Amino acid sequence: MTDPIPLFGTETSLLELFAVLCGLASVWSMKKESILAYPFGIVNVLIYVYICFNAKLYAYAGINVFYAIMSVYGWINWARKGGDQERLKISSLRIKEWMIYIALVVLFFFILRAVLVRFTNSEVPTWDAFTTAVYIIGMWLLARKKIENWYFWIAGDSISIFLFLYLGLMFSSLQFLVFTIIAILGFIEWRKKLKSAA
Repeated sequence: MTDPIPLFGTETSLLELFAVLCGLASVWSMKKESILAYPFGIVNVLIYVYICFNAKLYAYAGINVFYAIMSVYGWINWARKGGDQERLKISSLRIKEWMIYIALVVLFFFILRAVLVRFTNSEVPTWDAFTTAVYIIGMWLLARKKIENWYFWIAGDSISIFLFLYLGLMFSSLQFLVFTIIAILGFIEWRKKLKSAA
């Protein structure tokens, strides 16, 4: 499953391909506001813990553990309905919340970069730390159905296209290209839903 196989002039593994397919299914389900985003996402991120650790993307490996935990939280949060618990709806951040989340991205970036530089042999500590910081906030906002989650996914995914390409993970790079496109479409779709609910 992890042995290299030639595909479209490059090498990948069945494991990477399977992870990519689960990731695409997860992000497409997010776009559609479907709870299936979470089971597909959990499989994807658990595989990427292994892939990223082998590629020396240690913060990425760590963020995937965080994703798995947040996916369980998001799954429960999105599924709640009936009784005293109102079904979670798409909403947006206030200016004050925006400022807090941007400050958290900066804080997480400096902490993660310091850890990566000091304690790992990461080849790309700055980009690994930045995308991970962005994804932490994106995942939290997604679990709370905040429309701004898409801004964070678009930023992180755009950078990840080139980061994974640089590391020779062609199909993961392609996955992030598709993620970026779906994230843009997801934002447009969620914005329509948010406006129609107003």
